Amino acid sequence: MSLDPLAQRPAISPASSGRASPVARQLRRGPEYGVKDKTFRRYASGVERALLLFDTTEQEWADYISFLGRLLKALQARTTTNIGPVPHKALVSQRLAQCLNPSLPSGVHQKALEVYGFLFSMMGKDNLAKDLHLFFPGLAPTLSFASLSVRPAFLSLFEDFVLPLDFWVLRPALKSIILSLLPALEEESAEDFDRVFKILVKLKEAVRENREIGSSKIEQGDSTFWQCFFLAAITNQSRRPGALAFLMRSLPKLGPLARRQSSAGGSEDEPNLPPPAEGVISPEPGLLVRAFTAGLEDQNLLIQRGFLDLLVTHLPLDSPVLQKRIRAEDLQRLVGAAAGVVARRDMSLNRRLWTWFLGPDPPADEENGQLKSPASGQNARAGDLGSYHAAYFARFGCHPLTRSILAMINKPSSSAPQRARPLRICLSLMDRWEVGGLLVPEIFIPALESVYQYGEISTKSQLDEVLRSTSNFFDGVESGLIWGKVVELMTTSLRPGAENPSDRLKRLKLVRFIITNFNLREEEMLLCHIPLAALTILSMLSGCATSKRRAANIDNAAIELAFSIADSLIQLLHERAFRQTKESAETPAGLDKVVQQTVLTRISDFYVKHDGNLEASPQPFEPQVLSLLLLRECTGLFSDALCSNAPRGILEHATKTLCSLVHKLPGSILAGKVELLPIFLEVLGADEEPGNDQRDVSFPVISAVATTLAAFQETGAANPVVPPSEMPPLIHSMVSCLWRYLSPVMPKYHVETVRVLWQLQALTPAERHVEASITALMSTSVLLEKNGPEVSAEAGRRFAVIWSHTMHEQEAYAEKSGRNSRRRSAANTALTMLAGSINIYQLMLTRPLVRTLDALAEEETELFAFVKTWLRDLPSLNRVFWVVAVHLSPLLQHQSESETEKSSSTKDSTTTSIKRRQWQRASKDYLYWMQTLSRILKWASDYTWATIASNVFGVRNGAETDNPELPLPIFFARVCVQAFELSLLGSFSGNPIEISLQRSALAIIRQILLSPCAETLGALHLDDRFISILIKSVDKFNPALQSSLLQVILAAFHARAQNQPAASTPEGRLSSRDGLSASTGRSSITKDSDGVDSPLSSQKPPSQLVDCLRVGFSSPSNRVVLDDWVNFLSEVFPVFPETMFQNLLPLIECFCAQIKLAFGQLQATFQEATIPKHEAPESTLISLMNGLEQTLARAHERLLQDEAKSAASKSPEQPQGFFGNMVSGVFSSDVQQTRSATANSRLSVLLCFQDTVRMCFEIWSWGGYGRDHLPPDPTSFASFNHTALRMRNRARRILEHLFAAETLECLETLVSRWRDLGDRKGEHAAIFGLLNVLNGSRPKNTIPTIFNAIYGRTHPGSLDALRVSTLTSDLTDSNLALFLVEYTRSLEDDAMDEIWADCIAFLRDVLANPMPHRQVLPVLIEFTATLAEKVDNTNFGDQRKLRKELGDIFLRLLAASFTSRSLSFLQEPSVHHNSGNSKLSEKASRDGNFDILPSLATVAPTIPLVLGDNDRVANAVAGISTSILGPAMRAKVFPENVSSPLLDLLSKLSHIPQASKIWKRDISEAFSDARFFSTPLDLVKDYWIAILHEWILNDRDRIPELLSRLSPPTTAGIMFGVGATSARTDADRRTQLNLRRTALLVVAAPDEAVIPNLSGITEKLAELLTATTSTSPSSATRAEVFLLLRALVIKLEPVHLAALWPIIDNELRLALLSLLPDDDAGEVYNSSAVVHASKMLDVLVALEPDEFQLHEWVFITDTIDAVYRPPNWQPTAIVDDLAEALSNATTSPLESHAFALPAQPASTAESSEPSRRPLLDRFMQDLDAADVKAMPKQELTLRVLRPYMGQLSISAFEATYSASKPDRKACMEGLVKDLFDIGGL
Repeated sequence: MSLDPLAQRPAISPASSGRASPVARQLRRGPEYGVKDKTFRRYASGVERALLLFDTTEQEWADYISFLGRLLKALQARTTTNIGPVPHKALVSQRLAQCLNPSLPSGVHQKALEVYGFLFSMMGKDNLAKDLHLFFPGLAPTLSFASLSVRPAFLSLFEDFVLPLDFWVLRPALKSIILSLLPALEEESAEDFDRVFKILVKLKEAVRENREIGSSKIEQGDSTFWQCFFLAAITNQSRRPGALAFLMRSLPKLGPLARRQSSAGGSEDEPNLPPPAEGVISPEPGLLVRAFTAGLEDQNLLIQRGFLDLLVTHLPLDSPVLQKRIRAEDLQRLVGAAAGVVARRDMSLNRRLWTWFLGPDPPADEENGQLKSPASGQNARAGDLGSYHAAYFARFGCHPLTRSILAMINKPSSSAPQRARPLRICLSLMDRWEVGGLLVPEIFIPALESVYQYGEISTKSQLDEVLRSTSNFFDGVESGLIWGKVVELMTTSLRPGAENPSDRLKRLKLVRFIITNFNLREEEMLLCHIPLAALTILSMLSGCATSKRRAANIDNAAIELAFSIADSLIQLLHERAFRQTKESAETPAGLDKVVQQTVLTRISDFYVKHDGNLEASPQPFEPQVLSLLLLRECTGLFSDALCSNAPRGILEHATKTLCSLVHKLPGSILAGKVELLPIFLEVLGADEEPGNDQRDVSFPVISAVATTLAAFQETGAANPVVPPSEMPPLIHSMVSCLWRYLSPVMPKYHVETVRVLWQLQALTPAERHVEASITALMSTSVLLEKNGPEVSAEAGRRFAVIWSHTMHEQEAYAEKSGRNSRRRSAANTALTMLAGSINIYQLMLTRPLVRTLDALAEEETELFAFVKTWLRDLPSLNRVFWVVAVHLSPLLQHQSESETEKSSSTKDSTTTSIKRRQWQRASKDYLYWMQTLSRILKWASDYTWATIASNVFGVRNGAETDNPELPLPIFFARVCVQAFELSLLGSFSGNPIEISLQRSALAIIRQILLSPCAETLGALHLDDRFISILIKSVDKFNPALQSSLLQVILAAFHARAQNQPAASTPEGRLSSRDGLSASTGRSSITKDSDGVDSPLSSQKPPSQLVDCLRVGFSSPSNRVVLDDWVNFLSEVFPVFPETMFQNLLPLIECFCAQIKLAFGQLQATFQEATIPKHEAPESTLISLMNGLEQTLARAHERLLQDEAKSAASKSPEQPQGFFGNMVSGVFSSDVQQTRSATANSRLSVLLCFQDTVRMCFEIWSWGGYGRDHLPPDPTSFASFNHTALRMRNRARRILEHLFAAETLECLETLVSRWRDLGDRKGEHAAIFGLLNVLNGSRPKNTIPTIFNAIYGRTHPGSLDALRVSTLTSDLTDSNLALFLVEYTRSLEDDAMDEIWADCIAFLRDVLANPMPHRQVLPVLIEFTATLAEKVDNTNFGDQRKLRKELGDIFLRLLAASFTSRSLSFLQEPSVHHNSGNSKLSEKASRDGNFDILPSLATVAPTIPLVLGDNDRVANAVAGISTSILGPAMRAKVFPENVSSPLLDLLSKLSHIPQASKIWKRDISEAFSDARFFSTPLDLVKDYWIAILHEWILNDRDRIPELLSRLSPPTTAGIMFGVGATSARTDADRRTQLNLRRTALLVVAAPDEAVIPNLSGITEKLAELLTATTSTSPSSATRAEVFLLLRALVIKLEPVHLAALWPIIDNELRLALLSLLPDDDAGEVYNSSAVVHASKMLDVLVALEPDEFQLHEWVFITDTIDAVYRPPNWQPTAIVDDLAEALSNATTSPLESHAFALPAQPASTAESSEPSRRPLLDRFMQDLDAADVKAMPKQELTLRVLRPYMGQLSISAFEATYSASKPDRKACMEGLVKDLFDIGGL
């Protein structure tokens, strides 16, 4: 308000009126006239008899006319000599109001008005003034429905009787009177329009306070009328058209008197308005604004148009009322409401809005007014009409409109339409440049910021909806304005200063949001604004260089985000932006003079002074200069980040930005303009000492140099950044720096390093500079003796990293070669070459590979051990053989030539000599490659031989043309044979090269013949050829071999076990060799074929063997040779099986501990931002896992053998009888001991299995599920993915072997893990995902295993011994059943074909004997329902048969669940009253005493799907009802036994229409129970309301049935004494319960189910309201009557409540007046009834229905007098009257306990709009309900009701003034709470 109402608001208890006691005023109750007058009593008796006619039932409209005639005749019987009040006037007014029901015909209305006319004439002016509150409310709504024949009679009554009343009588009812007349003004062409208009004018004159005052005072008196009129227009939407029509004709002009003077600039003081205008805005001008605001926000287009016309004609924007007399917030509200009409896209509205915003045209003689246009000087000229209107709007409307739009933008709301509305309004306002040109610059950034903030809290669909409107708005804004604001955001975000870092980030994020989400592809943006914006942010970043950043107070996050924005802008650049169109005035030679500050100044001037308009100003820089400036800034930023050790993110962004710019700029600009080579050499440390080839340069720096170098080299510039002559030293420096990042103990950058190496190779594809650098580094490492032998081994390991990742990348890019990359990059270009040819790797890896293979010749070195191990399992081993074969293939050429020579007839000795010399020169190379091959084959593994056998080599010469491809074994054999034959002559002559060549050839042939590939050499007949050679040269061969230390030890061990046969595999269980040992391929030497221990197994091994193994595996220094230790262990185990088996647990514990340690180190490696100090190679982890797997395999195999031996020792054919018993007794102890030892061994092995399964699951889930394991360092993300994938695959293989060996125990371990996870859904998915990918755990295998696990706990006797669980896992049958359901849900639907037979067989077995499985029967019901859902999605088998079979099982499971389980919990109080029913909480509750309710609630919606047939569905629901619902509803402790799961079940059953008869019976039983209203409130809100809604939808007769139970009050047959009281109390209780039930059904039912029964409800309420304290039922039911009335008012629209308003008015009036001590109705309305009556009034005031506003003045002060009270004001409204009367009562100690008004509850986050909520609840929120019920009526009145009544009128006015929306939800919640508060029953 502009005038603070609080300043003029009187106290709650005004000054005493002189009364000593709280008695009613004469205005409310007169003296009992004529009580002793016999004539009056006879007259009153006649009136009473006439009124009784209205109580007859089955009334028709003709009856009403007859009754009214009888009433009129009874009233006319009064003699003129005995004038007095109307007898029974309250009832007379009620009956007359009921006869003015809109549903009755006009004849009834005319007759009722006739009775009104006689009554008013008989009563006279004074009596009518006293009783106006009784008769006028029923008369007020007449014009809203009156026919043309009724209206004249009504208007005559108004003119004859209402208008003549005194102003103090009319003033309280003024708003109601105005509302009653407005319907007649809706149609201007109506016959009575002028008549009603004149009545309103007369009414305005009638309410003037003093007619004898001067004219000025008389005009001032119009304020009361206008203020009430505006209140009526604000609150009553249906009567707003009539209000608009009256305002059009009567509203005084509120514009300036002389517009010329206003334009010329008048006084700044508050102007004096004409008296009529002053009367409109006094005392509260805010009501005028709110009335116009309500009209402008009306949904009716004509109303909006009319109020806009009023604004233009009566209230222009330059009106002194708007500019001086109201608050700025009110003007903002009005302007915002007016601007909102543009959202309707109606031209008639927009035209009027423009007229109001832009003002009238200037007078003809005004050429140079004082209003100056805010436009630029070039556009402002005298007499320009557009400039005049723009200046008018800028002066009077721009600021409030801007603030209004900003308020709408900043208004918090989660609704997408509400967020988009201000943007749509702005888009429409931009149609006029005079408005949009001033508005958009102010709201552009706030609007986009609001959308950005909304995107952080909204869903994608909501954001998309808002973005559509925002994009339209964005596209309508000028490009110069957009980029001017963007440039401003960037400069303010990066300028130095003590600004909050969060504000900087906020602005930069907004810029990124703009660039990402809006259209920036316009021509002007691409060619001008985007390059300037990119240059701006790059220049600002240059000012925030690393060396200056701390002083500038800018953190790294802002810098990185700014770089990201710069890169995005550069990506948008177009090459045409740098195309020179004319000669530049500024040559590039003067570029150095353009400093950073000059750049920013010129760009700022372009956008600030010229608004970014290219027509008004040229671009700040020519295209060539602009491109060079961009290149200069980018290069400077890159150099600064490179040389100053900038954070990794900044360096990465600087590199990316520079590379993006390089790809955008023409090559001619780049030529010779950038000198980066010195910087590269400096950061790479190329100037350091030559011997230091491992420089400490961070990897991001190296990567940045390589990426930048590649980007510049790819541009193809004439003068490259690095000349070709300088490329070799630069590449060598980079490779030297990269060499340290290839260390196996630092896997962080492996993938990235290899990619950089190939990126360098791509720079010079014709040269081998990278290969030379790698070879030099490897050779230098070998020669550095000072660093020890570890250096050379480290070089080999680093090369292995290069080799493995190169092969991996080649395969990956070969697969993706057909896909186009979204963005060009140097790395992609370099790595794409890997997909070009299968042998492209030889360009860079041949010479390093040769250097690595040379280590096989040095068997005593660490490098030898590594290379040998590396080649054993190398996936790309075929590529190694390919390199060797390429260099050996020329030998076959010699073969073809020799054969040709032999076949020729002549021989040329000269030619033979030449060939011999050529062979001698080439034999050295052949010797080297054959020695290399021999060394590889010497240490070959099974995998090596498998690789050789599965690969071929192409021969393209000589005799091999017909068969160009040979298998490698044949190829190598032929090459060796040829080399051997050619070298024989030289070897005999003592040539050492040819001797060595011969030795190598023989060694290779021997290795091949001893390998699995020997059978492929049969066609060569090698035995014949070498036998003949051996016979001739037997004395010339002396081979020698050596072995390593571990091999010597193994040889000593195996010397004892020569010629021992391998053990046989016992039967009965799956052999571990089939599963766990499948990958090793080694035999086990543990038992002979007869099952007898071998001699060696009984010998004692060295005592420290196990300790040695443990130390070897635990020592950190042995990480690089772990594979050797694993191989050693695998060979030792079969030699000493008994000892190793006895020490199994320590060994497994050691393995697990080391695996966890290595895995933790590996995780930490990728989780740390810097390179960790500890070593964590993944090869260590894989080696330990290999050892663990092999150990478990041997242990499990030994266990199977022991079990087989134990089973064989049991003799089933023992003789029976005495001797047999003796033998049995003698040997029983031994057998028991054997069984015990075997069981202990199995327990040990299974515990090891469980530990391994848990550990492997942790490894397998690393990086695959959830985001907790993702590394914070994105630079190593590729390496992380590679490492995690390797670990997952290895863990998966071990798990597959474990599952193959012990499926049941491993599965139980995973189930135990699943149970312990709690609510971590991601890891749940990990377990199910693991089961779905394991080869041995397909659903066909897993489902039966789960069944066996359940059987093992419910009925183990039904399984054979091999399928019984050992129960080592702490699992219950319930846990397994729950896992079964969840696992089945995770399966694909097609898996049903595999598991169907097993599932059906299991369910049938359970049903055959359900008692052992009784705890899991409910969850098996869920399992059956899940199967039904899966079957429904597939089409396998006979669907009809499958569904029938499944339905039968489902019904039988239901019956078994009810019969085999105790349901006593249904008869006990429940503690489950919370409404949360998540799966995990249900799962947790099921772990103990399993509850059947959650399972039934889960399957209830699927019952029709499972059963199909309606009869079977009904039978199933009937079973649930009979066993669950019925007993629960009929329990003695009802409703304490009703829990949320039970109601959830009932709620879901209520959606099954096939069984509606069944569940309706259960609901009816519960609802009819008298204890139903003791149900906890949370269960009512969450379940019962929805259940009753479904009940009413399926049974519309519920409300009529309840109404039939309501008996009318009667006094007949009532006894006296205690029996009478008991009978009355019982009748009262029944009536109260039925009324509460009816009210609850009204709340729950849809509107269409209540409206047909509304007449019956009204009739029953009218009957019950006649009850007294002596009737049965008595007046104790008044509280429930008010509850039902509240339910109807809240639920139904006001149009349906016309028949109820007379009842409501009369009962509210009587109930409130009963608070007076001397009131006759005090006993009828007890404390509860008064409280509920007050709540009823509270709800009516909060909801403010249109029809109630006609009666509202009777109860509260609904005019301006509620706040601005006139002098000597006395309240006339009942509430205010009571508040003052009670305040003036004799002071009581209770008065000190009166409650103050609590604070209004804060608005919810959904909306900040104020809401109208019930006021009384706020007074009672701190008071216990039991205390309120126990209060005496007097204490309740003084402590609670009196303060509430004193505030109600003021609170209602404030809610109207603040435009609060009714909070119907809060009203409904309060009603439900009162319905279930049965303390007063």
